[in-house]
Amino acid sequence: MTSKEKVLSALQAQCVKREYCVSDIRRKALERCKGDADMAAGIVESLKADKFVDDARYASAFAREKSSLSGWGPIKVRFALRAKGLSDEDIAAGLAEVDVDAADTRLQKLLSAKWKSLSEDKDGRLKLIKFALSRGYEYSKVEPVVDELTR
Repeated sequence: MTSKEKVLSALQAQCVKREYCVSDIRRKALERCKGDADMAAGIVESLKADKFVDDARYASAFAREKSSLSGWGPIKVRFALRAKGLSDEDIAAGLAEVDVDAADTRLQKLLSAKWKSLSEDKDGRLKLIKFALSRGYEYSKVEPVVDELTR
């Protein structure tokens, strides 16, 4: 087995266990190929051709996971995917798979829990808004929830 085949086999095994985007796999391939960019590029192309790596599939899985498990809003998910070098089309498709009603419910629960610790604070309303915005939710969705909680 050649060095390229060993690296390809190892990366295929990693891709079977979880989703990776092309930029993550490119970085891993470069590490394993000890900086040989041509070999790494060939390995990445092989993985893409065999559907081990697919940015659209990665964007969907990432958006669903970060939205449902981590409580991230669409803005934070979009920035994280953009930082990984995914195309705007893949990002939009991934965000389209997030259940909007469930995300709104998560926002309500998240802010309710946070409000319990801030309700005595004179700047609690402002801190609650900043908290929600830092989680990646749009102001237009945050404001009505905060208004309802701070009455």
